[in-house]
This record gives sequence, C-alpha cells and structure tokens, in this order.
Amino acid sequence: MGKDKTFKINSISTFLNVFQNPHFTNPKLVNHLKEEIELKGLWRKEVFKNEKPLILELACGKGDYTIALAQKYPDINFIGIDAKGARIFTGAKQALEKNLGNVAFVRLRIENILNFFEAGEVDEIWITFPDPFPKKGDAKRRLSAKRFLERYQTICKKGAVVHFKTDDLPLFHSTKESVDEFGLKTLYYKEDIYASPLDFEELNIQTYYEKSHLADGRTINYLKFQL
Repeated sequence: MGKDKTFKINSISTFLNVFQNPHFTNPKLVNHLKEEIELKGLWRKEVFKNEKPLILELACGKGDYTIALAQKYPDINFIGIDAKGARIFTGAKQALEKNLGNVAFVRLRIENILNFFEAGEVDEIWITFPDPFPKKGDAKRRLSAKRFLERYQTICKKGAVVHFKTDDLPLFHSTKESVDEFGLKTLYYKEDIYASPLDFEELNIQTYYEKSHLADGRTINYLKFQL
C-alpha cells in the first residue's frame, strides 16, 4: 500500500463526518473515536440533528456528487457511500473544509446496506459511474442488478427516485433491462446527454471519473427510475 493511500485511510478514521464498517462480515459501524455506533434508522437524529430528506450517493468515489449536491441543496442531508476509504478521503475532507453540516461519508459494502439503513429511511439515490463488471459472470455484482434493486426498494420510501449515470453503454442498457424486469417505472432515459442541452441542471455536475471519461471521448448516459 502506498504512503498516500495509507495516509488517506488513516486520516478518515479521525474525521467527524466519516463512519466505517471496518470488518465487512460484522455489521457494525465505528465513528472517529473508534466507538461502535448504531445509526440504522437514526441517521437524521444522530448525525444530522434534523428531519430533512436523506439522499445517498452509492459508489461515491471521491464524493463529487455528494459535495456538489449538498452545496446546492443545504436543506437536504447527503451521505456518500463507498467501500474504499482512500476514495472517501477527498470528499470527506472537502466537506469539513467547507463546513458542510449536511454531509456524511460511510465506508461499507453496498451489498450490506440493509444492515445500516432502516426500511423507508432514504428519500433518493444517486449511482454515478459504478464499476461496470463487464464479464457475464459478474453481472450480479453490478449496482443495478436485481439483488441491489431489492435492497434499494427496502431502504427507500415508496416512490423514491434513483439516478443512474454512466459512460459504459452496455452497463446502461443492462441497467434499463434490469429496471424493466423488476417492474420499476422509467422516468427518463437518454444516451449521450451532452449531445443536446441538459434537461436537468444536476447532470452538469461532473465527477473526477466523468471528466476522465469525457477527455477520452466517451459519451455519458443517464437513467432515472422510480422505486
């Protein structure tokens, strides 16, 4: 492990706005004091100290969407979730520097998300540039696979919206198929969103990975569906 990566992982362990599931087989979160803390069903009360809407960014990476949306919507609570601590570091540090009290970050595996969020606790989900897992045998690992859609439907309020943004066209198509097969309503579906004026200003937020993809000449695709 490189020194920079080690530094980032060690640093987030001291951040007030980061909660971690250190051992993915043990459904426990710890805070910056390394204390076990129960937050399932209590994120608004214990972390944000309010009853405002709660939005998750799954596989958040450096937290670009989490930070940008939190700045745009100060009356909404945002949580960026990723399994990699070194990725979370960037967004969590920015949130602290910008004094964003409506932002938290959590290190956990998304397949374990039911252990940490109560049924109906979440208002909305963003999934931005997740790993496409292109091999057929890895299809179940995609964040739009049925087993993940089932989890989202459990932790979200009825009628909650999921935003899915990717540069990977096969993943985009398979996600639409998964949504249709699961019986969910598609609210918006568009390939190459930058080929014409954007229909939603939130789509103009560009993650670290998106900027890299655009520089490589790839197109960006967006799907919005309802649970």
